[in-house]
Amino acid sequence: MPETEKLIEPISITAISSISPLGTCLADAWVAYQVPNQRFITKEFNGKLEWIGPLSKKSKQEIFDLRHSDAKYKLLDDSVLFAIYASRKATNIAQWKAADYFGINIGSSRGATSLFEKYHEEFIQKNKSATLSSPTTTLGNISSWVAHDLQTNGPEISHSITCSTALHALLNGVAWLQSGMADKFLVGGSEAPLTPFTIAQMKALKIYAKPSAVPSEGERKEGKTFPCQALNLNKKQNSMILGEGASVACMEKGISEKSLAVIAGLGYATEVLEHNVSLSTEAICFQRSMQMALGNTRPEEVDAIVMHAPGTIKGDQSEYKAVQKIFGNKMPSLTTNKWKIGHTFGASGMLSVELAVLMLQHQKFVQVPFVTYKSIPKKLEKIMVNAVGFGGNAVSVLLTKNESLPLN
Repeated sequence: MPETEKLIEPISITAISSISPLGTCLADAWVAYQVPNQRFITKEFNGKLEWIGPLSKKSKQEIFDLRHSDAKYKLLDDSVLFAIYASRKATNIAQWKAADYFGINIGSSRGATSLFEKYHEEFIQKNKSATLSSPTTTLGNISSWVAHDLQTNGPEISHSITCSTALHALLNGVAWLQSGMADKFLVGGSEAPLTPFTIAQMKALKIYAKPSAVPSEGERKEGKTFPCQALNLNKKQNSMILGEGASVACMEKGISEKSLAVIAGLGYATEVLEHNVSLSTEAICFQRSMQMALGNTRPEEVDAIVMHAPGTIKGDQSEYKAVQKIFGNKMPSLTTNKWKIGHTFGASGMLSVELAVLMLQHQKFVQVPFVTYKSIPKKLEKIMVNAVGFGGNAVSVLLTKNESLPLN
């Protein structure tokens, strides 16, 4: 593994778009981040109420309209439609045209979860499969349908590297750009995991948040009104909640007035596995990925980290210990968005990049409401974003503000 992953030339994020519990545009997301509340509801799964982070009614209507805008889209899974929706908006913002040669790498942890469960249930009942059950549930469905929708001519890549999928897509996009095989790449992740079987899988791991009664006044003051306690290092039980959505970014070579942020460093590493899903106590994979992403950047230059922090006891603590190991007494300010929107699996890394880009653009640090901060940065120039998935596949991306633009 190289000590640093050097960038041959600057690579910029020139647009980013998403659909999530926060809304359908960056403006919606930023407004939502200013309000210290969560976006969760309870819904019945398998006869029990469970916490979930769904799209808003307005966002669901947007997806409904997209599904019924074309007969070919009616049988597509939500994970594909989420990606198409976000990709249309991102490429429009970046002013990319169909004639432009650009690549697409949009991945997913679970893929066409809802459709797969639907088709499997039909198979159990009828002992035969629907005609389109295979082509509409393959993982490659996402990038290929986005390419079809945008009428592109470049490469189409889909992959699943569990919860670090979106940031691995970013890594792959950078590799294509640095190789000279493309000048533009659309990267990201999409996930629609709010299904009975997926919820059951997370509950089987004993990491899912438990629905609780109305909190007392004392619990409110202690911040226990938030069902997902991501980044609360003193929590006594796991509190992960699933959310849904997609987030994609347009990446281009060089720096221009369109650049929302510049990629200053990349890091990746894989945990030495002791268990199928666990990280080591001090998350060795994160230590290695963050150290690689830093490169020649001094730890004290990093103003903030958007942590993976899934809301589990071990996951949050091990990542925090890894940050301590790398940054020592030069700790950046730490934040996450999973307390607000839940864990969106393969899309989560790019939604974290979106949060970092928003903070760089608005020059305002987004605090986790139940975390006590000794201080917060007054100026944001460099922000690191972390993601990791089952199997310990960690990625760290260091973003910096476009220095050619003045601070807001």
